[in-house]
Amino acid sequence: QVQLVESGGGLAQPGGSLRLSCAASTTIFNIKYMGWYRQAPGKQRELVAVFMRGGITNYATSVKGRFTISRDNAKNVVYLQMNSLKPEDTAVYYCYAQTIIDSNDYWGQGTQVTVSS
Repeated sequence: QVQLVESGGGLAQPGGSLRLSCAASTTIFNIKYMGWYRQAPGKQRELVAVFMRGGITNYATSVKGRFTISRDNAKNVVYLQMNSLKPEDTAVYYCYAQTIIDSNDYWGQGTQVTVSS
């Protein structure tokens, strides 16, 4: 069982920045994929950014050039730096991980990001 604990959401103005953190209860080296999804009201959950095996990153087209995913292997933490925020980035952001051993999916509790003036 893997626990994922997110932090860092909140309110930002358009053009502003926020940084999300996700701490995993297991070493990142036990994890195949780890990253962020988001779900806006009335919409399906969608990929934002994810680390794949080998350190390869994948971003949603809508956030490329504005968001950056990074990680601290020593702390088992993944970050999402969000710059140039837009109102359409408003959503609940979920940390996601899939383990190597059993390919189980794990989700954090979610953190609200609101972009509004």
